[in-house]
Amino acid sequence: MGLTEWAYTLSESLLSDPLPRRWAHSLGVAKRARSLSPILGDDAELLEAAAVLHDIGYSPAIAATGFHPLDGARFLRDQEGADERVVRLVAHHSCALLEAEERGLRQELEGEFELERSDLADALLYCDMTTTPDGTQTTPVERLDEIVQRYGPDTIVGRFIQRATPDIHAAAGRVEKRLAQASARRQPM
Repeated sequence: MGLTEWAYTLSESLLSDPLPRRWAHSLGVAKRARSLSPILGDDAELLEAAAVLHDIGYSPAIAATGFHPLDGARFLRDQEGADERVVRLVAHHSCALLEAEERGLRQELEGEFELERSDLADALLYCDMTTTPDGTQTTPVERLDEIVQRYGPDTIVGRFIQRATPDIHAAAGRVEKRLAQASARRQPM
């Protein structure tokens, strides 16, 4: 079984029944990851696998700390022996260090999981922040507004996402620039 096939199967087993909306979101994030293949080269499969797995830490079957990046990464590392780079992407997806700080878990996250290459971290963040909870495409502005509305501005998630907003927009801008450059290179002269 290939990396992406394994990732889809595992994510579906953990999310589809208990959290169907989270599963739809994960499928949408993975679809978005596939759309980035022109800028990912040999890492396209890796990013798609991390994209479909990024929210497995929400699964009641594996949630332990209540912080889904940490729970998901620990499960992938400890129970699945997953590819280290996939584990790192899941652990640190979408500015997770800032949310870990809000939760008092930053030292644990940093101590257990190294950061993945910034271009791949940017790509996963872009996929997550351009996909609605139902799995459809959106903009980072709309997605950030939706998160604050859903959780509330004074909650842990609300505070974290507001702090992360400049970093999210910067990462999305870097990915969009790379996509535009790749598109320009493919255009005939």
